[in-house]
Amino acid sequence: MNRFFRTNSMCIVLFLFFATISPLFAQNPSDDLSVAANAAYQAKDWSKAQSLYLQLTQSQPDNGRMWYRLGVCYQSLGNHEKALNAYQTAQAKGVPVGIVGYNLAAVFATMGQTDKALDELGDAIKQGYNQPDQMSSDPNLQSLHADPRFAALVEQAKHNQAPCDYTAENRQFDFWVGDWDVVSTQGSTPAGLSHIERTIGNCVIWENWISIGNPGYTGKSYNIYNANFKRWEQFWVDSQGGMIHFYGNLNNGVMDFYTDEIPQPDGTKLKRHLQFFNLGPDKVRQFSQGSTDGGKTWNVEYDLTYNRKK
Repeated sequence: MNRFFRTNSMCIVLFLFFATISPLFAQNPSDDLSVAANAAYQAKDWSKAQSLYLQLTQSQPDNGRMWYRLGVCYQSLGNHEKALNAYQTAQAKGVPVGIVGYNLAAVFATMGQTDKALDELGDAIKQGYNQPDQMSSDPNLQSLHADPRFAALVEQAKHNQAPCDYTAENRQFDFWVGDWDVVSTQGSTPAGLSHIERTIGNCVIWENWISIGNPGYTGKSYNIYNANFKRWEQFWVDSQGGMIHFYGNLNNGVMDFYTDEIPQPDGTKLKRHLQFFNLGPDKVRQFSQGSTDGGKTWNVEYDLTYNRKK
């Protein structure tokens, strides 16, 4: 076989190969339809979007997102019955109640079916819906405002939005929040500076420590109420690679933390007991003890007083 023939034979093989696989890389028509539908949806061209999403639900009948968006289009166009059907189908196809329940409530309220609207809204809130401002400003829910059940649901949505602001346990350690000059309790020797704030949805008490007695040493602790275990937990990390995990509760006004037994380089196991005493609006005492005999006896590790900066 000469070189020309071999070369052209290879070209034919490659042509046939790419001709065979090219359909695999071709744009799916439904992709173009989805892009067009999304563009119309974002532009709030509800009539065009409704037509496109109707086609998509026919080609992708198990796609809950398509049904949900079709429901939004119908609702925006004032076609309430079709909106209800689309939303209920979306829910059946897996769209969470926390999302679609609100839309169902809005449609039922617009149709004057108050009880159904409040039931759907309640179900959505139970599943985590957390937009109280939307509830209060949405004209579709205006007819519900006079019902006392609506006000209660708004409060529940506020709780969902900021649960740590509404749960008493999450506020127990607030007395430690602030900017502090820290000294030794005995002798008032300067020990450090500490900035402590509430962060991450006001769920975390975040400590930022700078040592004076040990220059260059810094640390942070993250304190949060663990609702699953019904206890507070503290995770301390520092500039020397240290990490300590404390856990405990507020007992008689004292934040009372312990650790598990921590293996030490000398082979012993150290259990720590850390306490925070609320001594008024401008003073907190932090007292740490350690035990190497399983808690039978305790030795003072440090004793500090936090004085709030003026």
